[in-house]
Amino acid sequence: MMTAIIKNMLLVALMLFGIGAAIADDDMSAANEPLLKPFILGSKGSGTVAEKTETAKAALTSNGFNIVGIYSPYLDATILIVTSDDLKSNAAASEHGGFGAIQRVSVTKVKDEVQVSYTNPVYMANVYRMKGDLKNVASKLETALGKVEEFGARGMTAKQARKYHYMIGMEYFDEPSVLAEYNSHEEAVSAVEAGLAAGKAGVTKVYRVDVPGKKESVFGVAMTGAKEENKFMDDKYIMSEIDFRDIKSIAHLPYEILVSDNKVYALYARFRIAISFPDLSMMGKNSFMNIMKAPEAIRKALQQTVSK
Repeated sequence: MMTAIIKNMLLVALMLFGIGAAIADDDMSAANEPLLKPFILGSKGSGTVAEKTETAKAALTSNGFNIVGIYSPYLDATILIVTSDDLKSNAAASEHGGFGAIQRVSVTKVKDEVQVSYTNPVYMANVYRMKGDLKNVASKLETALGKVEEFGARGMTAKQARKYHYMIGMEYFDEPSVLAEYNSHEEAVSAVEAGLAAGKAGVTKVYRVDVPGKKESVFGVAMTGAKEENKFMDDKYIMSEIDFRDIKSIAHLPYEILVSDNKVYALYARFRIAISFPDLSMMGKNSFMNIMKAPEAIRKALQQTVSK
């Protein structure tokens, strides 16, 4: 019993040390370099989610984006997933670039206003260690949707984002989960398509984008924990615990599965969730502690979905 208590105390100490070190590092760099945040608030105001969604669709299309998927994880929240020639070209030039082949736009009703937000392409290009910084994509999204402010974190420099992990001992971008391995890329893609169509683990398809010139495809997935025992992989449950601020970060969804050559990958949730919520505390009322079972629940559900 005493040994277990000591181990827990050491773990908490390590976690706090990791957070403290990251904060100190951020503070030192912030004085000299611009800080990047996960999301951009394009606009907010009166209207309905349906109206704002249609307006966003038209603006995105006219600015060179293709809408490849639409996801409504819960009432009064719609997410548009978009790609473009610029995004796919940068994905093709980057290792595991499929994770950055899309951007996500959320339309969300919060009290009496509707917020239109989107993932910050420059932030995402850095946390996904992409070759280009996607500033051109950021400019086109701003033209289409506007820009009020960046939000979702105190911010990181590009250098910090490229080497980001939540804390000591947790996964980096280049440490994804290998969910399955097949004899060929084509066989792997077919297995993922079949698993998502079956929805046997509560995971279904939202979109698919094929990266040009590479044997690489990225799938966006909706996750629904129909039973109490697997609620920790459920999109709605997870967001209810961590997306509690006034400006909503629903463009965090949906989660991705990447087929690269003959292997099927997913970013481990301690990285994938943390890049959208890097300032979320480890413990407390709204914290990672409340979803501590989520990383393994997500990995297992995705693995069940794509395995033979």
